[in-house]
Amino acid sequence: MDYGSVLLTLGVSFVLAVLFGPLLIPLLRRLKFGQQVRDDGPQSHLKKTGTPTMGGVIILLALTVAYLKFSDRGFEFWAILVACLGFGLVGFLDDYIKIAFKRSLGLTAKQKLFGQLLFSIVFCGILYYHDHPTTIGFPGVEGTWDLGWGYYVLVIVMFFAASNAVNFTDGLDGLLSGTSALAFGAYAVIAVEAAEPQAAVFSAALVGAVLGFLVYNAHPAKVFMGDTGSLGIGGGLAAVAILTKTEFLLIVIGGVFVLEMLSVIIQVASFKTRGKRVFKMSPIHHHFELSGWSEWRVVTTFWLAGLVLAAAGLFLYKM
Repeated sequence: MDYGSVLLTLGVSFVLAVLFGPLLIPLLRRLKFGQQVRDDGPQSHLKKTGTPTMGGVIILLALTVAYLKFSDRGFEFWAILVACLGFGLVGFLDDYIKIAFKRSLGLTAKQKLFGQLLFSIVFCGILYYHDHPTTIGFPGVEGTWDLGWGYYVLVIVMFFAASNAVNFTDGLDGLLSGTSALAFGAYAVIAVEAAEPQAAVFSAALVGAVLGFLVYNAHPAKVFMGDTGSLGIGGGLAAVAILTKTEFLLIVIGGVFVLEMLSVIIQVASFKTRGKRVFKMSPIHHHFELSGWSEWRVVTTFWLAGLVLAAAGLFLYKM
Protein backbone atom coordinates (compact mmCIF):
# COMPACT_ATOMS: atom_id res chain seq x y z
CA MET A 1 0.00 0.00 0.00
CA ASP A 2 1.43 3.39 -1.02
CA TYR A 3 0.28 6.94 -0.51
CA GLY A 4 -0.84 7.23 -4.14
CA SER A 5 -3.46 4.51 -3.58
CA VAL A 6 -4.54 6.17 -0.35
CA LEU A 7 -5.04 9.52 -2.07
CA LEU A 8 -6.93 7.87 -4.94
CA THR A 9 -9.28 6.18 -2.47
CA LEU A 10 -9.78 9.46 -0.63
CA GLY A 11 -10.57 11.29 -3.88
CA VAL A 12 -13.07 8.72 -5.11
CA SER A 13 -14.86 8.63 -1.75
CA PHE A 14 -15.01 12.45 -1.66
CA VAL A 15 -16.54 12.65 -5.13
CA LEU A 16 -19.09 9.95 -4.27
CA ALA A 17 -20.19 11.77 -1.11
CA VAL A 18 -20.54 15.04 -3.02
CA LEU A 19 -22.64 13.27 -5.68
CA PHE A 20 -24.80 11.39 -3.16
CA GLY A 21 -25.67 14.60 -1.30
CA PRO A 22 -28.07 16.14 -3.86
CA LEU A 23 -29.73 12.72 -4.29
CA LEU A 24 -30.27 11.86 -0.63
CA ILE A 25 -30.77 15.22 1.09
CA PRO A 26 -34.02 16.01 -0.82
CA LEU A 27 -35.19 12.45 -0.10
CA LEU A 28 -34.59 12.90 3.64
CA ARG A 29 -36.47 16.19 3.46
CA ARG A 30 -39.45 14.60 1.66
CA LEU A 31 -39.54 11.80 4.22
CA LYS A 32 -39.63 14.52 6.92
CA PHE A 33 -36.50 13.12 8.59
CA GLY A 34 -35.92 16.44 10.34
CA GLN A 35 -33.73 17.19 13.34
CA GLN A 36 -35.36 17.60 16.77
CA VAL A 37 -33.51 20.36 18.65
CA ARG A 38 -33.25 20.42 22.47
CA ASP A 39 -35.20 23.27 24.09
CA ASP A 40 -32.62 23.57 26.87
CA GLY A 41 -29.71 24.06 24.45
CA PRO A 42 -28.37 27.26 22.91
CA GLN A 43 -31.28 29.29 21.58
CA SER A 44 -29.45 29.85 18.29
CA HIS A 45 -29.94 26.15 17.56
CA LEU A 46 -33.73 26.36 17.49
CA LYS A 47 -33.62 27.57 13.89
CA LYS A 48 -32.03 24.23 12.97
CA THR A 49 -35.24 22.37 13.78
CA GLY A 50 -36.39 20.41 10.74
CA THR A 51 -32.99 20.28 9.06
CA PRO A 52 -32.69 16.79 7.51
CA THR A 53 -30.79 14.32 9.66
CA MET A 54 -29.60 10.72 9.11
CA GLY A 55 -27.17 12.17 6.59
CA GLY A 56 -24.65 9.66 7.89
CA VAL A 57 -26.10 7.41 5.19
CA ILE A 58 -24.21 9.59 2.68
CA ILE A 59 -20.95 8.99 4.54
CA LEU A 60 -21.45 5.25 4.95
CA LEU A 61 -22.47 4.74 1.32
CA ALA A 62 -19.55 6.73 -0.10
CA LEU A 63 -16.89 5.11 2.06
CA THR A 64 -18.31 1.60 1.56
CA VAL A 65 -18.30 1.89 -2.23
CA ALA A 66 -14.75 3.28 -2.24
CA TYR A 67 -13.61 0.69 0.31
CA LEU A 68 -15.07 -2.17 -1.72
CA LYS A 69 -13.39 -0.84 -4.85
CA PHE A 70 -9.86 -0.43 -3.50
CA SER A 71 -9.50 -2.99 -0.70
CA ASP A 72 -8.63 -6.66 -0.62
CA ARG A 73 -10.83 -9.19 1.13
CA GLY A 74 -8.66 -10.17 4.09
CA PHE A 75 -10.11 -10.69 7.56
CA GLU A 76 -9.30 -7.06 8.39
CA PHE A 77 -11.70 -6.02 5.62
CA TRP A 78 -14.61 -7.86 7.25
CA ALA A 79 -13.64 -6.75 10.75
CA ILE A 80 -13.70 -3.09 9.76
CA LEU A 81 -17.02 -3.42 7.92
CA VAL A 82 -18.60 -5.12 10.94
CA ALA A 83 -17.39 -2.32 13.20
CA CYS A 84 -18.32 0.64 11.02
CA LEU A 85 -21.53 -0.56 9.39
CA GLY A 86 -22.65 -2.47 12.50
CA PHE A 87 -22.40 0.57 14.72
CA GLY A 88 -23.84 2.67 11.90
CA LEU A 89 -26.86 0.34 11.86
CA VAL A 90 -27.38 0.87 15.59
CA GLY A 91 -27.26 4.61 14.96
CA PHE A 92 -29.65 4.32 12.01
CA LEU A 93 -32.23 2.49 14.14
CA ASP A 94 -31.84 5.11 16.87
CA ASP A 95 -32.36 7.96 14.38
CA TYR A 96 -35.27 6.25 12.67
CA ILE A 97 -37.17 5.61 15.90
CA LYS A 98 -36.65 9.22 17.02
CA ILE A 99 -38.07 10.55 13.77
CA ALA A 100 -40.73 7.98 12.86
CA PHE A 101 -42.22 7.77 16.34
CA LYS A 102 -41.60 11.43 17.29
CA ARG A 103 -39.61 10.40 20.37
CA SER A 104 -36.87 12.57 21.84
CA LEU A 105 -35.02 9.34 22.57
CA GLY A 106 -34.74 6.59 20.00
CA LEU A 107 -33.47 3.24 21.17
CA THR A 108 -33.52 2.78 24.91
CA ALA A 109 -30.14 2.83 26.65
CA LYS A 110 -30.26 -0.96 27.06
CA GLN A 111 -31.15 -1.52 23.41
CA LYS A 112 -28.33 0.73 22.20
CA LEU A 113 -25.82 -0.89 24.55
CA PHE A 114 -26.93 -4.34 23.36
CA GLY A 115 -26.38 -3.38 19.73
CA GLN A 116 -22.95 -1.93 20.46
CA LEU A 117 -22.00 -4.99 22.52
CA LEU A 118 -23.22 -7.37 19.80
CA PHE A 119 -21.03 -5.90 17.06
CA SER A 120 -18.09 -5.52 19.45
CA ILE A 121 -18.29 -9.24 20.24
CA VAL A 122 -18.53 -10.15 16.54
CA PHE A 123 -15.43 -8.04 15.92
CA CYS A 124 -13.64 -9.81 18.79
CA GLY A 125 -14.64 -13.16 17.30
CA ILE A 126 -13.04 -12.23 13.97
CA LEU A 127 -9.85 -11.18 15.76
CA TYR A 128 -9.74 -14.40 17.80
CA TYR A 129 -10.36 -16.67 14.82
CA HIS A 130 -7.51 -15.03 12.89
CA ASP A 131 -5.03 -14.98 15.80
CA HIS A 132 -4.83 -11.21 16.11
CA PRO A 133 -2.10 -10.43 18.71
CA THR A 134 -3.43 -9.81 22.23
CA THR A 135 -0.43 -7.69 23.14
CA ILE A 136 -0.50 -3.97 23.83
CA GLY A 137 2.16 -1.29 23.81
CA PHE A 138 2.37 2.32 24.89
CA PRO A 139 3.63 5.24 22.78
CA GLY A 140 7.29 5.90 23.43
CA VAL A 141 7.68 2.85 25.71
CA GLU A 142 9.68 -0.19 24.64
CA GLY A 143 8.20 -3.65 25.00
CA THR A 144 4.69 -5.05 24.90
CA TRP A 145 2.38 -6.79 27.37
CA ASP A 146 0.20 -9.77 26.55
CA LEU A 147 -3.25 -9.33 28.07
CA GLY A 148 -4.60 -12.70 26.95
CA TRP A 149 -8.39 -12.76 27.25
CA GLY A 150 -8.25 -9.36 28.91
CA TYR A 151 -7.40 -7.91 25.50
CA TYR A 152 -10.92 -8.60 24.27
CA VAL A 153 -12.34 -6.76 27.27
CA LEU A 154 -10.15 -3.81 26.28
CA VAL A 155 -11.46 -4.03 22.69
CA ILE A 156 -15.09 -3.91 23.86
CA VAL A 157 -14.33 -0.96 26.15
CA MET A 158 -12.65 0.83 23.25
CA PHE A 159 -15.71 0.39 21.05
CA PHE A 160 -18.05 1.71 23.71
CA ALA A 161 -15.79 4.64 24.54
CA ALA A 162 -14.95 5.62 20.96
CA SER A 163 -18.48 5.37 19.58
CA ASN A 164 -20.04 7.34 22.41
CA ALA A 165 -17.25 9.93 22.54
CA VAL A 166 -17.58 10.56 18.81
CA ASN A 167 -21.36 10.71 19.20
CA PHE A 168 -21.04 13.43 21.87
CA THR A 169 -18.88 15.48 19.48
CA ASP A 170 -21.60 15.68 16.84
CA GLY A 171 -23.38 18.79 18.03
CA LEU A 172 -22.33 21.70 15.82
CA ASP A 173 -22.26 22.23 12.05
CA GLY A 174 -19.14 20.59 10.66
CA LEU A 175 -17.58 19.84 14.05
CA LEU A 176 -17.47 16.06 13.80
CA SER A 177 -16.89 16.03 10.05
CA GLY A 178 -13.70 18.06 10.43
CA THR A 179 -12.31 16.44 13.56
CA SER A 180 -12.95 12.91 12.30
CA ALA A 181 -11.25 13.72 8.97
CA LEU A 182 -8.14 14.80 10.89
CA ALA A 183 -8.15 11.71 13.12
CA PHE A 184 -8.59 9.30 10.21
CA GLY A 185 -6.02 11.22 8.19
CA ALA A 186 -3.49 10.45 10.91
CA TYR A 187 -4.56 6.82 10.96
CA ALA A 188 -4.25 6.55 7.19
CA VAL A 189 -0.57 7.50 7.54
CA ILE A 190 -0.08 5.12 10.48
CA ALA A 191 -1.75 2.26 8.62
CA VAL A 192 0.50 2.74 5.59
CA GLU A 193 3.59 2.80 7.81
CA ALA A 194 2.35 -0.26 9.74
CA ALA A 195 1.69 -2.18 6.51
CA GLU A 196 -2.02 -2.51 7.27
CA PRO A 197 -3.52 -1.89 3.81
CA GLN A 198 -7.15 -2.51 4.78
CA ALA A 199 -6.97 0.02 7.60
CA ALA A 200 -5.20 2.48 5.29
CA VAL A 201 -7.83 2.18 2.54
CA PHE A 202 -10.69 2.43 5.03
CA SER A 203 -9.19 5.47 6.76
CA ALA A 204 -8.68 7.21 3.42
CA ALA A 205 -12.21 6.34 2.30
CA LEU A 206 -13.65 7.75 5.50
CA VAL A 207 -11.62 10.97 5.21
CA GLY A 208 -12.95 11.47 1.69
CA ALA A 209 -16.52 10.65 2.74
CA VAL A 210 -16.64 13.06 5.68
CA LEU A 211 -14.98 15.84 3.68
CA GLY A 212 -17.54 15.32 0.92
CA PHE A 213 -20.27 15.37 3.54
CA LEU A 214 -18.77 18.57 4.97
CA VAL A 215 -19.72 20.32 1.72
CA TYR A 216 -23.33 20.06 2.93
CA ASN A 217 -22.67 19.97 6.69
CA ALA A 218 -20.58 23.15 7.05
CA HIS A 219 -22.32 26.09 8.74
CA PRO A 220 -25.15 26.62 8.00
CA ALA A 221 -25.69 22.90 7.65
CA LYS A 222 -28.06 21.59 5.00
CA VAL A 223 -28.00 18.14 6.60
CA PHE A 224 -26.87 16.48 9.85
CA MET A 225 -25.23 13.06 10.02
CA GLY A 226 -27.21 11.90 13.07
CA ASP A 227 -26.28 8.82 15.10
CA THR A 228 -26.12 6.91 11.80
CA GLY A 229 -22.91 8.73 10.97
CA SER A 230 -21.43 9.39 14.39
CA LEU A 231 -21.74 5.83 15.72
CA GLY A 232 -20.45 4.43 12.43
CA ILE A 233 -17.45 6.76 12.54
CA GLY A 234 -16.78 5.87 16.17
CA GLY A 235 -16.91 2.15 15.45
CA GLY A 236 -14.57 2.56 12.50
CA LEU A 237 -12.14 4.64 14.54
CA ALA A 238 -11.85 1.99 17.26
CA ALA A 239 -11.41 -0.75 14.64
CA VAL A 240 -8.56 1.04 12.89
CA ALA A 241 -6.76 1.72 16.18
CA ILE A 242 -7.05 -1.96 17.12
CA LEU A 243 -5.91 -3.33 13.76
CA THR A 244 -2.88 -1.01 13.64
CA LYS A 245 -1.99 -1.99 17.24
CA THR A 246 -2.15 1.64 18.41
CA GLU A 247 -4.85 1.12 21.00
CA PHE A 248 -3.60 3.73 23.46
CA LEU A 249 -2.48 6.17 20.80
CA LEU A 250 -6.19 6.62 20.04
CA ILE A 251 -6.45 8.65 23.26
CA VAL A 252 -4.10 11.23 21.72
CA ILE A 253 -5.30 11.21 18.11
CA GLY A 254 -8.92 11.21 19.27
CA GLY A 255 -8.21 13.72 22.03
CA VAL A 256 -11.06 16.02 21.00
CA PHE A 257 -13.50 13.14 21.36
CA VAL A 258 -12.00 12.23 24.75
CA LEU A 259 -12.45 15.83 25.93
CA GLU A 260 -16.09 15.83 24.83
CA MET A 261 -16.83 12.58 26.66
CA LEU A 262 -14.99 13.66 29.82
CA SER A 263 -16.98 16.89 29.92
CA VAL A 264 -20.22 14.89 29.96
CA ILE A 265 -18.94 12.51 32.65
CA ILE A 266 -17.71 15.38 34.83
CA GLN A 267 -20.96 17.31 34.39
CA VAL A 268 -23.15 14.35 35.33
CA ALA A 269 -20.95 13.27 38.24
CA SER A 270 -20.77 16.81 39.65
CA PHE A 271 -24.52 17.36 39.41
CA LYS A 272 -25.36 14.02 41.01
CA THR A 273 -22.86 14.34 43.87
CA ARG A 274 -22.83 18.08 44.53
CA GLY A 275 -25.97 19.35 42.83
CA LYS A 276 -23.81 21.77 40.83
CA ARG A 277 -22.76 21.93 37.19
CA VAL A 278 -19.14 22.46 36.19
CA PHE A 279 -19.97 23.61 32.67
CA LYS A 280 -22.78 25.83 31.44
CA MET A 281 -23.79 22.88 29.28
CA SER A 282 -22.19 19.64 28.17
CA PRO A 283 -20.73 18.38 25.91
CA ILE A 284 -18.11 21.08 26.24
CA HIS A 285 -18.62 22.62 22.79
CA HIS A 286 -21.97 23.93 24.06
CA HIS A 287 -20.23 25.47 27.09
CA PHE A 288 -18.16 27.64 24.77
CA GLU A 289 -21.26 28.60 22.78
CA LEU A 290 -23.08 29.68 25.93
CA SER A 291 -19.95 31.61 26.94
CA GLY A 292 -20.43 33.84 23.91
CA TRP A 293 -18.37 32.11 21.22
CA SER A 294 -19.89 31.91 17.76
CA GLU A 295 -20.60 28.44 16.42
CA TRP A 296 -17.98 28.89 13.71
CA ARG A 297 -15.35 29.94 16.27
CA VAL A 298 -16.00 26.87 18.38
CA VAL A 299 -15.82 24.56 15.36
CA THR A 300 -12.60 26.02 13.94
CA THR A 301 -10.95 25.99 17.39
CA PHE A 302 -11.81 22.32 17.82
CA TRP A 303 -10.56 21.61 14.29
CA LEU A 304 -7.25 23.24 15.20
CA ALA A 305 -7.07 21.17 18.38
CA GLY A 306 -7.79 18.05 16.33
CA LEU A 307 -4.98 18.94 13.92
CA VAL A 308 -2.48 19.44 16.76
CA LEU A 309 -3.51 16.15 18.39
CA ALA A 310 -3.31 14.24 15.11
CA ALA A 311 0.20 15.61 14.57
CA ALA A 312 1.13 14.72 18.15
CA GLY A 313 -0.15 11.19 17.59
CA LEU A 314 1.98 10.80 14.46
CA PHE A 315 5.01 12.12 16.34
CA LEU A 316 4.50 9.61 19.15
CA TYR A 317 4.02 6.81 16.63
CA LYS A 318 7.36 7.63 15.02
CA MET A 319 9.20 7.56 18.35
